[in-house]
Amino acid sequence: MRPGPRNLITDVAGLRVGNAQDDGLRSGVTVVTGDAPFVASVAVHGGAPGTRETDLLAPDKSAPGVDALVLSGGSAFGLAAAQGVMEALHEAGRGFEVFSARVPLVPAAILFDLLNGGEKGWTENPYPALGRAALAEASAAIALGTAGAGTGAQTAHHKGGLGSASLVIAGVTVGALVAVNPVGSVTTPSGRHFNAGPLEIGGEFGGLGVDPAPAWKLLPSRKAQTMAAQGNTTIAVVATDARLDKAQCHRMAVAAHDGIARAILPAHTPMDGDLVFGAATGRVEPDEMTLAMLGHAASLCLSRAIARAVWEAVPAPGDTLPTLRETLA
Repeated sequence: MRPGPRNLITDVAGLRVGNAQDDGLRSGVTVVTGDAPFVASVAVHGGAPGTRETDLLAPDKSAPGVDALVLSGGSAFGLAAAQGVMEALHEAGRGFEVFSARVPLVPAAILFDLLNGGEKGWTENPYPALGRAALAEASAAIALGTAGAGTGAQTAHHKGGLGSASLVIAGVTVGALVAVNPVGSVTTPSGRHFNAGPLEIGGEFGGLGVDPAPAWKLLPSRKAQTMAAQGNTTIAVVATDARLDKAQCHRMAVAAHDGIARAILPAHTPMDGDLVFGAATGRVEPDEMTLAMLGHAASLCLSRAIARAVWEAVPAPGDTLPTLRETLA
């Protein structure tokens, strides 16, 4: 396995990603869309999810594909970002056709960033406009760190952010995109190494290496397990250019949650809404062995993307937590 040319989810042929954020609000939106509708499903393992239109992603539901997936800050307010995306797609002539009607299908998931010090006293919900703006910016390039849905994200000890990574396996590309805002910690107790350190490729998140402490000392400290109200939920998209049906996308999303568990301690808590969308653009026909490995590849990408999100975060005035790079300086 090796990363794709960008080491981003947009190495998956047919996908584009757009970000929009409001630095005063200290929040933002990330949109994944495609050149055409794509197959998608979802797996929710956290105890406090916030979602829109995820029921239609179940393998037994009839919707054949979606036009976009939305990751947003703003807690339940952020679900309105999907409305802005939906309206813009409809204006562009996109949508699931039902006789003379067209309905863009835009599932969404949110993270809680309402207590991060941003200006939250709006009179009009800002997220529909942010969703529309993010869709308009969709391209193969992705800003990481303090961008899009990761703008106001936080972890137990550091600023969170937006991360991405990819792998190519037997001619099939797998990628992950994630907004990292967990109750848990992305670093070991020393604060100088990532939990995902053993999975790093080419110094993509700082080359900090593996924590030399014995494994039993790497368990989260009692302090790290204190559930801070300032942040919770890791939301992600894992995608491939392999031809998958909805059941196979669901299985890939389920397996990808292993990547959250490797990179964040603790993960999937009652206070986290940990969610992974699985998506497939269907450009490549995978062989049986490659198909069996897609979930594992997706989990590796997701672990690496989580660490990249925190590594790429940048400081801003009024931050309630430092960036990891600030603590290492």
